[in-house]
Amino acid sequence: MIKQKAIEIIVKDGLDGFTINKLAKACNISVGTPYVYYKDKDDLIVKLVIEEGNKMETLINEGFDPASSLEEGLRVQWTNRYHYAIKNPLLLPFFEQINNSHYSQQFVQMFNEKPGMFMSEFKNNLLNFISNTVQRGEIEETPFEIYWSIAFAPLYTLLRFHQQGKNINGLPFVLTDEIIWSTFNKVCKALKN
Repeated sequence: MIKQKAIEIIVKDGLDGFTINKLAKACNISVGTPYVYYKDKDDLIVKLVIEEGNKMETLINEGFDPASSLEEGLRVQWTNRYHYAIKNPLLLPFFEQINNSHYSQQFVQMFNEKPGMFMSEFKNNLLNFISNTVQRGEIEETPFEIYWSIAFAPLYTLLRFHQQGKNINGLPFVLTDEIIWSTFNKVCKALKN
């Protein structure tokens, strides 16, 4: 309950609005109870990110073969990410809060310096997948940031619209399989060009 409420508060009020007092009140527990499990607010947030990041990594890698073709591998990634986001609607906004905070650098450093501790399988699988698609001539060698922007930003934008219930113009929006896979086809074409 502490972890779930912490995520809810961070998504609703941001990291600056998150306090142990607010968490205890939301959980209807004493202010001292979270300190039984976490030494302080930062410890709680770091452990939440690691735990949820590792869960996300496991789900995103499910059935993903770095040796698969571009379209096949990307389809598995999109399917896994789509299902993860729909089943865990607070986690994408939660990770967005983390990415836009002072915690971000700490996790980037952990991601790069502590192999095996934080999302290393995800990183290795994706880099191997990209390398394999380049070697087979399916896509041209592209800086990772450009690849990521083309391959996944459209999906995450659609998921954000879905979670907000409206598009960029403020009109109602509900994500459907038709929208997902139509966008996916365009992404594959863009990566191949």
